[in-house]
This record gives sequence, structure tokens and C-alpha cells, in this order.
Amino acid sequence: MQTSYLRPTYVEIDQEAIYQNVHQEKERLPKDTALFAVVKADAYGHGLLPVARVCRKAGATGFCVATLDEALVLRDAQIVEPILVLGITSVQEAAIAASQNISLTVADEQWLVTATELLDQTPGLPPLAVHLAVDSGMGRIGFTEPDALLATAEFLQSHQAEFDFEGIFTHFATADQVDETYFKQQVAKFKAMVAILPERPHYVHVANSATSLWHTDLVSNLIRFGVAIYGLNPSGTALSEPYPLKPALSLYSELVYVKQIHAGDGVSYGATHIAKQDEWIGTLPIGYADGWLRRMSGMSVLINGQRCQIVGRVCMDQMMVLLPKELPVGTKVTLIGKDGDDEITMQEVADYAHTIHYEIACGLKNRIPRHYLPCRA
Repeated sequence: MQTSYLRPTYVEIDQEAIYQNVHQEKERLPKDTALFAVVKADAYGHGLLPVARVCRKAGATGFCVATLDEALVLRDAQIVEPILVLGITSVQEAAIAASQNISLTVADEQWLVTATELLDQTPGLPPLAVHLAVDSGMGRIGFTEPDALLATAEFLQSHQAEFDFEGIFTHFATADQVDETYFKQQVAKFKAMVAILPERPHYVHVANSATSLWHTDLVSNLIRFGVAIYGLNPSGTALSEPYPLKPALSLYSELVYVKQIHAGDGVSYGATHIAKQDEWIGTLPIGYADGWLRRMSGMSVLINGQRCQIVGRVCMDQMMVLLPKELPVGTKVTLIGKDGDDEITMQEVADYAHTIHYEIACGLKNRIPRHYLPCRA
């Protein structure tokens, strides 16, 4: 999608906030604990490379991504720290990962068997670093049976020319919830699975942002620090942050057209808003093609520190707001962020859309340019 630099809608990223969020978490960790910054999905919509560079400056010792392509972008940008691909990578790409010193997640022995044949066809490759995933209750990827995990660990022991058994990990489904019953079941299963290994790999890790924030007793020698990098509470509003996180993303636009409508006039598709009296309507150049979802109709934006309602349905590229009075074209509009004494948070937007802030951040399309405030640290 073409980035639209020549319209007055943009995302602003506070790199200082990202630095502080990472740095203060790094300061809380034991000295021998690695912090891998999770920068998948274009760093949750914040920008892969700018965020990775700030995280490294703040003390991140490695990175987690979702796909091999994301890892290769980091390598191409001279990011030399360890990189772990959290998703399943096609076995056909094993040699590429090995050649670039990128660690891959493995969830079954057959993947390794096939990879061995492929890696042996390319002489001179370093061993491919792998992390075994354990499905302790997430139901997504990973080993569920001890016998299968043990057999795979033994396979890795006997194929050290092809593989470096670098890590083992699991992912918690409810680490961000008040009720810890299911969480404790997952902890117990993972510990039992690790206990059957003939030897522990270098990294044994369970901690996503939620676990690192609220279950510090479980932090081992690596945490996968994700949504908290961006100043967002992993639990939404269920749990209080142990220390302040500073949101890094704001979303701005401006009025590009202002008109007065009269009683009985309709606004947008379906004429879902009908004026009951004379009203001033402002049009903004942002819509659902930018990730500002159609279901945001009725939400408020901030103009001159005052809340103004989105009226009518959000269109693909534009939307309309009800103004308190006639305002000049070019007036700044805040969709996410602070204006005067008021603030619209990502969490508020997510609550209105009946979703989570992760989805709002990741859904802001690259058609919206990112502007970066400098990091002075």
C-alpha cells in the first residue's frame, strides 16, 4: 500500500517513550537475563527498524519476530544481535536462516529430519540454532507429549553438526489475567517437560510482557518483551502496571473541509446521522483503508482539547465529525493521544471497538506515514 505523505494524516512515534519502557524493564531484570525485544508485525505498527534501533540502544540484547522475512530485514539493516523467529518457518528455508545466524522455532522432530538433509546439501553452513516450542496450554504450536520432546532433544544431541539446540520455550495464554488457575497449570506442564531433557539448552524462556511484569519469579534467563515496549498494558485494564509505561504512538489528522448542514440533512453512507438542527461538520482524510475501522463510527476525536463525535459511517478514506462551531480548515485533530487536558488512549479506542489495543496498533496501515520524535537518551 502506498504511503500517503502528501495528506495531513500521520502517526507520531515517541522514541524516547520506547527507550524508557525498555530501559526500565532491563533495569529490573537480573544481570544475566537477556531481553529480546519483540518487533514482529512492523513492531506492532510502530516501525520495525526505528524501534529495533531504539530498543538496542535501551539495552535489548536480541529480537523476536514472527517470520523469517522480518528477521532478514533486520539482518539487512546490520542488526547483528540474536534473532528468534517465533512462528513456524518452512523447512525449505532452513539454510537461509543458518547462513544469517537466525534462530528458528521447531515444534516437531520431522522438521529437523528434513532440515538435516537440506542443510547437508550446503557445505560450510554454521549449525542452525533452534528453540523447541512447548505447547503447555496455548493450543497453538509446540510439543505436547514428553516422549516426543525427549526424542527430539536426543535427535538434536546426535546432530550437532547441523543444529545448535539453543533454547526451549512456552507461551502463556492467561498471564495477563487475575485468575491464575490456568496459568499455574501451564507453568507446571512446562516445568515437567523441561525436566525430561537430557540437558538444558542455553535459553529456557517463558516470559512475555505480561509474565515479566506480573510473574517475576518465573523469569529465567530470557524474556520476550513485547507490547509493553510500546507503552501498552498487556492486560488491558485487568491488572495494574508495576511501573508506569509510556504510550509511544499518537495518531493525528486535520480538518480538510468544513461545512454547515441543516435539519434533515444526512451524513455518510446509509444516512445514519440526520441533523436535527443546523450543524457544522468537518471532514478528515482518514478511513477504514487506513485501519481506522468502520466500527469507530460514533467514537470521539479531540479538536482544540474538546471531544467531537464521529458522525455517520466511517468511509474508506474519509470520515466526518460534528464540530462545536465553524472551525478553520487545517485545524489539528487528535485520534489517539493528548490534546490539552484530555487524552484518547489506545485502550479507549480498543474498548470502543470491542477489541484489544494490539489489534488497533497493528491495524494502522502503512498508508499512514510514521513521524519519529527523537530519542535523546
